[in-house]
Formats: sequence, structure tokens, C-alpha cells
Amino acid sequence: MSTQKAMHYTDNYLINPTNPITVNLIGAGGTGSRMLTELARMNHSLIALGHAGLQVNLFDDDVVTTANQGRQLFADAEVGLPKSVALINRNNRFFGTNWKAVTEQFSTVNLKSLPNQGRANIYISCVDTVSARFDIATTLQNCAVHSNWERNKSLYWLDIGNAQNTGQALLSTISEIKQPNSNLYRTVSTLPMVTEEFRELLEAKTDNNEPSCSLAEALERQDLFINSTLANMGASLLWKLFREGMTEYRGFFLNLSDFRSQPITMG
Repeated sequence: MSTQKAMHYTDNYLINPTNPITVNLIGAGGTGSRMLTELARMNHSLIALGHAGLQVNLFDDDVVTTANQGRQLFADAEVGLPKSVALINRNNRFFGTNWKAVTEQFSTVNLKSLPNQGRANIYISCVDTVSARFDIATTLQNCAVHSNWERNKSLYWLDIGNAQNTGQALLSTISEIKQPNSNLYRTVSTLPMVTEEFRELLEAKTDNNEPSCSLAEALERQDLFINSTLANMGASLLWKLFREGMTEYRGFFLNLSDFRSQPITMG
């Protein structure tokens, strides 16, 4: 068995793209709304460093309720608006971006009606249900088949999920990423999807996506700071792909109740 440290080198297009890197952010709830802000900070920083930056589409078919306020940072004036529209409009005004809100689910059912038929370089899913994850996996496999040009080539999927005090993030490759020759590391070209690696655990889980009637009820299901912590750490994983051009980690497990984080290595 090789004793070399396993390492994944970032696809070259992310490092030096000819166009802004396209990102499909799926879900505008507790984690997704926070991730949008982290992506905006990342975009601003990348452009300042001479990079082409990011172009983000935010997918969510839900509307803002009073139960969302607090955990998801929606204002009173935004109650009743589509989540994706409220968040993207606020983000565009603040950062001067031209990102897009899509008031539909990202799924195999409406794939053809989605912007660019759902294709992007990076996909970030912040969804509540197991069924949504399996559907996203199927959709991404379809997108990979039809990615002919670098600007719409499907490269990475970052999936983030959580319970009340725990959560995880897992980075996957949608297709094989060509790796350079290395004498120092054992390069890894393919990172398995969450639906492949943890299929049995996911299939054993029961979906419960009933909306909360109040903030108090929502906090019984998810701690106030679990979503923001996961979004921040997940964004840091992506940031290292851009800035360092490689990663020995493909995700992490988080337990916020006792402040523990366990990285997931390449193996």
C-alpha cells in the first residue's frame, strides 16, 4: 500500500478561467442563505486577486415566512417573497453582482427549463431531504454527459446537510478531473458522490420536511448556529480549491454541541 499522502489537484479551469466560474446554489434555507453571502465574499476577493470571479444561480421554490426569520436573516419586509428573489436582490444591491434567482426546484423534472439547462462548473446543495439529494445526483450525472465546453463543464458538487447540532459537508467530482504527475503525492482524480458513498445511510433515513410554524419550533429542529458554521466551513473548503490549487480533504463532520470537527481525507 502506498504511504504517500493522497491529494486532489483542482481542475485547471477553476484556477485560471476565461469566464466567471458558474455556480448553482441549490436551496435558500438556513445553510443556503448563509452560503450565498460566503460566495459573495469569495467572489469579491477572487476578483481583487485578478480572477474572473463567480456567477451564481440560486434555486429555491419556497417563500419567506416569519418562522424563517432569525435563523435565515430575512427582514419583515421580505415575508411572503420568494426566498431566492429576496436573497439575490439583496446580494446584488450590496455587492454589485448580477446573480440570478430561480424560483424553481433544481431537479430532473424541470431540467430543460433551468438556466443553461441546469449546467454549471460547481454545484452546492443545501437541501433538507434525502430524496432531493438522490434527484440532484441523477441530474448532475445528466449534466456531466452534456458538458462540452469548459465554461459549462460540470466539475464539482459540494453537498451540505445537517441535523439539530450536527452536520457534514462532502465534496465530489462530477466527472474525472485530470491530475498532474506528482512524485510527492498520490493524486486522486475522482471523489465519490455522497449518494454513492453513504447510500445505505441515506436510504435508511426518513425525510421530514414539514415547515415550522414558528422560530421556536424551527430551533427545536436545528440549532441557531449550525447552518452558519457549516456554510462558513464549506466555503473555506471551496476557497482552498481556488487559492491553493489542491486539497487533501474532501469534507468534514461537525458536532456543534461539543465543538468537534472531523475532517474527511482523500483516503
